[in-house]
Amino acid sequence: MPTVNLTADKFRSEVFDYTAHKEWQYKGDKPAIIDFYADWCGPCKMVAPIFEELSDEYGDHLTIYKVDTEAEQELAAMFGIQSIPSILFIPMDKTPMMQKGALPKQSLKKVIEEELLSATPSS
Repeated sequence: MPTVNLTADKFRSEVFDYTAHKEWQYKGDKPAIIDFYADWCGPCKMVAPIFEELSDEYGDHLTIYKVDTEAEQELAAMFGIQSIPSILFIPMDKTPMMQKGALPKQSLKKVIEEELLSATPSS
């Protein structure tokens, strides 16, 4: 399952409608990661293929979104993105966690396994 490009409209319909709710209410049916990036960002280009690999590995259990901060300035502002890449980890029943900077694949897998999938009931 490839990564999914996320616009503000798609974010409000699939992730969280920040225009209707003040408190976080995740709409997804499985945990997610949002990669905030820009095309000109070197570290973003380094982690992009890692997110594609992780999407292939965890696609049935995890959704990986990408937000182009240049095109989606409203979303970048809402999350206070000041440096990229910034990665938002969204567990099903807990508060999302933001990580700034490029992480190696092993670190991303650790967060996925320990924070996102461990709390998800297995099917």
